[in-house]
Amino acid sequence: MWTNIVADPTALALAALGVALGGVLKGAIGAGAPVIGVPMLALAFDVPTAVVIFSVPNLFSNIWQVWAYRAHHLSGAFTWSFALSGLAGTIVGTFLLVGLSPGILSYVIASVVFLYVGFRLMHPQWQLGLKAATRAAAPVGLVSGVLQGAIGISAPVSISFLNAMRLERPVFIATVSAFFIAMAGVQIPMVVGFGLMNWELTLFGLSALVLILAAMPLGSALGRRLPRKAFDWLLLVVLTVIATGLLISPP
Repeated sequence: MWTNIVADPTALALAALGVALGGVLKGAIGAGAPVIGVPMLALAFDVPTAVVIFSVPNLFSNIWQVWAYRAHHLSGAFTWSFALSGLAGTIVGTFLLVGLSPGILSYVIASVVFLYVGFRLMHPQWQLGLKAATRAAAPVGLVSGVLQGAIGISAPVSISFLNAMRLERPVFIATVSAFFIAMAGVQIPMVVGFGLMNWELTLFGLSALVLILAAMPLGSALGRRLPRKAFDWLLLVVLTVIATGLLISPP
């Protein structure tokens, strides 16, 4: 579908900067690279192309984080339920990738995020317990996966959900990385099967991966200096930025 891609050099430079900044954010909080990277890549290409390109670094950067934080995985069924339902949702979302007009969906998701952030501001001590979170993991993971497959960004739902659990930073990173691996692991074969991925886009994806991996150590060093409360508030700020971006410029 996308061949002989030509992008403006200035737009490519801005996209590279956005991907690198996404790597810093991912190193700091374990997530957020697509939030910056996909919209910036869309400036140089278009949204479907940006989603396809970012599927490559999304997979391999999260494999690295799952290994790096392997001692901090949650025990029990939560992670498996969350990740596998995300995988199923991504299959559905990828089928919608080409023909879906996601504007209305973006507005709905942004509104939900704003409601959640407002609730957290009014009730800063509220926390979603592991038992309740495990019961909700499958439906939340499914919705997040649909978003990932369709618009390349699952964070409005997935990060809101994990933030509500008030996880420690290493546990949060281990959990969200396993979730992202499940989604990216099925998304890449599907975009290849649908003919959406070619060698040119693969090279762009590998280039984005290099930028993200180079920037992640800086973010990780910054993240280790964050106290838990600051980490929690940073996630809320990221969610607010995401929701604002969805309202101003939906994918």
